Amino acid sequence: MYTISQPDPVRLEIFKNLYQFIAEQMGIVLQNTAASVNIKERLDFSCAIFDAAGLLVANAPHIPVHLGSMSESVRSLINDYGDTIKPGNVYLSNNPYNGGTHLPDVTAITPVFLASDEHPLFFVASRGHQADIGGITPGSMPPHSKTVDEEGILFDNFLLVEQGEFRENTVREVLLNHPYPARNPNQNIADFKAQIAANERGVQELSKMVSQYGLATVQAYMKFVQDNAEEAVRKAIDVLKDGSFVYEMDSGAKIQVQVTINRENRSAEIDFTGTSPQLNSNFNAPKAVTQAAVLYVFRTLVNDSIPLNAGCLKPLEIIVPEGCMLNPTYPAAVVAGNVETSQTVVDALYGALGVMAASQGTMNNFTFGNARYQYYETICGGSGAGTNFNGTDAVQTHMTNSRLTDPEVLETRYPVLLESFSLRADSGGKGKYSGGNGVIRRLRFLEPMTANILSGHRVVPPFGLNGGEAGQVGHNWVERADGVKEDLDSTATVEMNPGDVFAIATPGGGGFGNL
Repeated sequence: MYTISQPDPVRLEIFKNLYQFIAEQMGIVLQNTAASVNIKERLDFSCAIFDAAGLLVANAPHIPVHLGSMSESVRSLINDYGDTIKPGNVYLSNNPYNGGTHLPDVTAITPVFLASDEHPLFFVASRGHQADIGGITPGSMPPHSKTVDEEGILFDNFLLVEQGEFRENTVREVLLNHPYPARNPNQNIADFKAQIAANERGVQELSKMVSQYGLATVQAYMKFVQDNAEEAVRKAIDVLKDGSFVYEMDSGAKIQVQVTINRENRSAEIDFTGTSPQLNSNFNAPKAVTQAAVLYVFRTLVNDSIPLNAGCLKPLEIIVPEGCMLNPTYPAAVVAGNVETSQTVVDALYGALGVMAASQGTMNNFTFGNARYQYYETICGGSGAGTNFNGTDAVQTHMTNSRLTDPEVLETRYPVLLESFSLRADSGGKGKYSGGNGVIRRLRFLEPMTANILSGHRVVPPFGLNGGEAGQVGHNWVERADGVKEDLDSTATVEMNPGDVFAIATPGGGGFGNL
């Protein structure tokens, strides 16, 4: 086999886009074939392709917290099963201690074999947020879980398809045989099948690519695309300065980060020493999530059009002490670490680098359900202002990139009424550049349900930078059918009756610069 030592610039651009196109094609299949509102309507999923070592090559522009962590899941599969991985197998994983984010985010991984190869040449994977994967509350986002077992069912490189045969009975048994079983296994299985189909599209497209260009070229350009991303991040690091930041969360836990730039080898050390120890709540973020947040921040500092991939990580040394809330040990609860703590890590890094004020810093995770229905959504808010731009109103910020379900779909599929959804005026921090405004969302329940809110920045406001003002904190409350109002904390579980309204006011982003 001949080797290609230098990339051709035109071909590099073609392959960069081809790899990303394959991931996008996978996403289209997943959206079209999924059963749950969560995946089909809210687009809470991500697809990506990986090289033979499990390193990320390219992804579609899906959910950042998924994309920066999925490689850890693929590499965990390679480490665990190595030579026993067979053609026609598909594996399922959501283990937060093996590259997963939190239990509802379940990843289907398909190895790609060509012709008579004994080992996979590539891997494709799709990660989708299941509407319910068991746990102590419907929707599997319990505000007050203390261990990962209370958050649902854990799959650790589970064999979902064995040489082309879908193991439905076995997976159903796992979903139901748990202290807190899945509430809608039929929907789980339908979504798993959609993920298998999405991966199959990735396999087909990679095979076509190899037929057209040859294996040596496809593999060489996988490496070149990663090298190109590495160089782009090194260029971005060249203009950064050392910095540090401490950011407190509503619970009093704090994220501490020190960024040290090495000019000589154009690299950065990101050190989280000093961060709070592992918590007795579920705001612990698995190490893969912490890595995803760092990767996201440094990718956003790059002006070039590059796919997020393993090359972006090479110039970064990430230090996360074991046993702290950003690198917890089993069986720590982690469901909020993925959605809330990841946002705090991102804002702390932007604060340390001095480039942008805090965003709303929360996903405002809202779940409701009973034995029949389970639903999950994240709610937009204000983004932070920066060195030469205002924040944006009513936008999903940083580590999330999902949609909100259309009101017509929401009201058709669930016994609720979206009473109002509006901008929250003057909630963004003022400054030379102002932070974006949050929103107010009011949902009226038409039958008894358990509702849960898992949110942040209800106590600590999103910070402003360089003299800019902080954004307003968010607020959660319930208005009972008889007119009684109940204020809720950042995290709460509440029983809703017909006619009751659950209201959520989301935070604004911080301002940047003196007025």
